[in-house]
Order: sequence, then C-alpha cells, then structure tokens
Amino acid sequence: MRVIFAGTPEFARVALARLHAAGHDISLVLTQPDRPAGRGMKLQASAVKQWAESHQIPVAQPRSLRLDGKYPEDATAARAAIEAAQADVMVVAAYGLILPQWVLDAPRLGCLNIHASLLPRWRGAAPIHRAIQAGDTETGVTIMQMDAGLDTGDMLLIEKLAIQATDTTATLHNKLAALGGEMVVQALEMAGAGALQSVNQPAEGVTYAHKIEKAEAAVDWAQPAAAIDRHIRAMTPFPGASAQVGPDTIKLWHSEIDSAQRMPDMREGQILSANADGVRVACGDGVLRLTELQRAGGKRLPVADFLRGFALAPGMLFAK
Repeated sequence: MRVIFAGTPEFARVALARLHAAGHDISLVLTQPDRPAGRGMKLQASAVKQWAESHQIPVAQPRSLRLDGKYPEDATAARAAIEAAQADVMVVAAYGLILPQWVLDAPRLGCLNIHASLLPRWRGAAPIHRAIQAGDTETGVTIMQMDAGLDTGDMLLIEKLAIQATDTTATLHNKLAALGGEMVVQALEMAGAGALQSVNQPAEGVTYAHKIEKAEAAVDWAQPAAAIDRHIRAMTPFPGASAQVGPDTIKLWHSEIDSAQRMPDMREGQILSANADGVRVACGDGVLRLTELQRAGGKRLPVADFLRGFALAPGMLFAK
C-alpha cells in the first residue's frame, strides 16, 4: 500500500521500519519538530525523522495540523503534502499531535493507530508507564481506526502481552514496539484483502494514562515495598525514580523486594543496611533493597560501586 506515516519516538521508528521492510510505499513521514536535547540542548531530530531521512523519504514537521489554529501556515503546507502523497492509509504511532477531521478523512482507508495498551484501558499518552505502575499483569497492543476522540476509535486488532515482574518501561516498550510493528503490517495485509473487521471499544474499563511529569519521580516511602518497586520500574528510563537524602537527590534505577519484615520501630525511608548486596530501606509495608543508583551528575552504578563514592549508612533517612 501507499502509506503516510506519522510518529516521533523510537516506538514509532520500529513500526516505520517494519512497514518499509514489508514492502509498503512510504510516501510521506510526519513527525514532531526538532527539539533541544542532551546536555548541550542542541536541536535533535526525532528517531522517526532520522530513519526517514536515511531512507530518502520525504519528511514534514508541522507544529500543528489545525487549519484554524496557532500555526495555520504549517497546517496548510501539511495538507498540501498529504494530498500530494495520494496515500491509501495513514499509520500513526506516538505522533504527539492531535489529528483534526480533515486528516482522518484524507487517506482512502483513514488513519490506523498503534496503541500500546489493551484498549479501553490506558487511553492516552503514557500507557506503558501506567500499566507497570498500577501493577497490571498484562498489557498489549491495539490497532485502532482513529476517530476524533482520544484513543476512542474502533479496534481492528488486539494482542496481549504478559508484564514480567522485572519489566521496566524500557524493556516493556521494546517488546510492545516490536509487537506493534508486526501487527500493523498484518493489519494492512488484512485491509488489502478486505478482511479487517472493526469492533467498538467497550464502555466499561476505561482508564486514562496521563502524561508522565518529572515531579512524579520522587519515591513516597510510605507506600508498600511492592508499590515502590513498581514505581521505580515504571519511571525507568524516564524520568527516573528519585529519593532525597539530606541535600542530595539520588536516582533509583533497580530494586528488589527484600524478604525482611519491617519492624514497628523502623521509620519509613530509614536505611537499614548498606553494602554490596544493596541498600535496604524500610517502606510503609515491607523492605526494599536498592541495587542500582546514581548521584547527581554521576553515572548509573551497581550499588557496590555507588557506595564507594557516596556514603549511605544505617539509620540515615530518605525524605518522604
């Protein structure tokens, strides 16, 4: 098929590469404008733009697609590019812009979205983070026919994937990105054969995966150890869970639920021991063992290496 692809981060790049490898004609790529990134805050192209340019595929980066919005000249130029692309379908994955009705109606087969959850659970911007944080045991990918709502369109394909007890947002992202790429190729094959069937999303079970904010990084030591472990895994790699000890902020990258019981005289956030096996911390319920940490301006380190350069000792308290 002749395809317009709209996406921005690595999750989307994986799907774009799969569509290209499957032989589809990618006539146009839409992606977010270049953003400042890294320590030097230099403008950086999205993962999707970098891949598209390396394969000589035309790229458009409108700031908005609303013809009556803040950037009408961007939207008008994008409309001309979309019309010129003469696409059968638009595939959308983590694009980051709202698609107005004129975009949804432009391709012959409309716009298909790759969403990293089992809809209607976790509609919205951060479905992978929220699924881990909530303690879900499974997630998956939904291929959806887009409409004007927020992830409310009819479901075309859905595949489940177990969430492992050790999964972080990074590891689960990679699994779901690969699954999404496979599924969208399958969806286009089925669409070409007239075999794609749509199903309305259930009215029950709707939840929203709100965007992750940096302010959410801080650990609440009053929570049970299991909930804090999920929080650390959900915040990896962005924004990274954090804890405050004295004037210092420490990033927490890996943890394990310890078999020790929390005694009544232990305070929430109290360090119980700190050695090469981990930093054991009392939680609201249970004990958590931290095994990979990072100080401000430093590198992520196994706990034994971290403790050589940063003294944590029994009795010290992480702030709530």
